[in-house]
Amino acid sequence: MPYKILDKARLNSVTSKIVIEAPYIARNARPGQFVVIHIDEKGERIPLTINDSNPKDGAITIIFQGVGRTTCRLAALKKGGFVQDVLGPLGKAADFGRAGRVIFIAGGVGIAEILPVARYARANNNIVTAVTGARTKELLILEDEMRGASDRLFIVTDDGSRGARGVVTGPLKELLDKEAFDLAYCVGPDIMMKFACGLTKQYNLKTLVSLDANMVDATGMCATCRVKVGGEVKFTCVDGPEFDGHLIDWDEFMKRQKRFVALEKRAMEYHGHKCRMPG
Repeated sequence: MPYKILDKARLNSVTSKIVIEAPYIARNARPGQFVVIHIDEKGERIPLTINDSNPKDGAITIIFQGVGRTTCRLAALKKGGFVQDVLGPLGKAADFGRAGRVIFIAGGVGIAEILPVARYARANNNIVTAVTGARTKELLILEDEMRGASDRLFIVTDDGSRGARGVVTGPLKELLDKEAFDLAYCVGPDIMMKFACGLTKQYNLKTLVSLDANMVDATGMCATCRVKVGGEVKFTCVDGPEFDGHLIDWDEFMKRQKRFVALEKRAMEYHGHKCRMPG
């Protein structure tokens, strides 16, 4: 059954937002979960976090970057268009309840992924501090939404064009030096999560991360999304995407991620593909 695109917007030069009609998913989705989208019979299946769900309208919102063939094709679709399949909700939802003082760390498109979990934290009477970052002001997304979901919001950009100049671990360390937190939650580029978890481990602060692993079937059968957590092999699609960041073998995980990035790059070069983000 085709799924209609109810709305479409470009947030910046590389990031798009689409609203998809998917009543069952909208009714059952919880913060932290994701869907797998299949554009058409020739397309690959791609996992994308559910940024928002509206049971009344029967719609879900997805925010993503056009970086590969499939995400660029998805970004090129128009309002009123269709995708062939949307599978979900998948993965385990955030379930930390009332932890106390929670600090969120997000980078890039990870801000879209962390927003529903920050809202969940506020709804459960947690005190929410958030640190968000991007390379430039132009690539920073959802500032107003994150401010509304947080008691405090700290912003950094690599070039200092918005907020402080630097990376998210800068203000994170300053906050950990001065204050006590009960839980940290981190989403963003793999290398950012690795360093953030290395920092919070020094302060003995439990840290949850949401992994954006490469997937194929998203049912635990293909093992493409496997990750080693505390010495045990887990599957991101069914055991995650949320894990204890201090227990992840980050070097092994990132090595696997790079392998698929290299394959995608070669495929794009072979087909002469260029990603042009539409309006």
